[in-house]
Amino acid sequence: MAARLGTFLDNILHRQVQRRWGALADSAETLDLETLRIVRGRARSVRRQLDRVIHEAEHRLALPVIGSNAMRRPLGTDWSWRPAMWRGPIPVPGLSSVPGRALVCDGATVFHDCRRSELTVRQIRNTRDADLAPFGFRMDVFRFDGSFLSLVLDLPPEAAQGLKLRHLIRLDAIVEMEKPLEIFARLNIKHGPNVEQIVREMPLGDEEVMVEFDLAYTKIVEKRVERLWVDLIFEGPEMNQIILRDVTFSRRPRAEL
Repeated sequence: MAARLGTFLDNILHRQVQRRWGALADSAETLDLETLRIVRGRARSVRRQLDRVIHEAEHRLALPVIGSNAMRRPLGTDWSWRPAMWRGPIPVPGLSSVPGRALVCDGATVFHDCRRSELTVRQIRNTRDADLAPFGFRMDVFRFDGSFLSLVLDLPPEAAQGLKLRHLIRLDAIVEMEKPLEIFARLNIKHGPNVEQIVREMPLGDEEVMVEFDLAYTKIVEKRVERLWVDLIFEGPEMNQIILRDVTFSRRPRAEL
């Protein structure tokens, strides 16, 4: 269908239809009532189809574009990334009674230690004017008898390439929840046989939140950095709905003093 739109013949047909309805509109005041009744019926039939096209087009064109990687990048950023779950549709959009370790999609895993899972997760389509990410991620937590709930995000190999102690790694997120809860972000850096960890508490009260991890306070061996991942840890999630509208990561070198 897309290939046919905009062709020479299609443009001719479109102009002919415009001229025909334009002429009917101009002559509507002088048409006899029987002809006018027929024209009105045809016009209403065409309008119903046009309204369907316009409604769907306005809805879809107002949404963030699937695959979009548009994001806010701090000055001096040398690497930035949005995980696949917020960038495009995933193969299995939702899970119910989520097990203790559940791969949501490539690079995103949910962990918990509940004896009986009453946790549901789902990828949702973002529809707000302010959204840059095409998709969001929702967790519905009912009864929760475990001690932890976390979402683990594996960062791509590019995050580790050229990583230095002078780097700052930044996590930006847009979070909605039914009632306040504490969220911690833990950056894990594997270098050789060791794993360095930095934990930051994400600010409460604001929808758009940000934390930074300063690698100057770590003991990583720069030449041996292999991979990075981040745990988002949700404290006391029982009877809550948590929506991560967007999650992005960026990296920049600290300003030299």
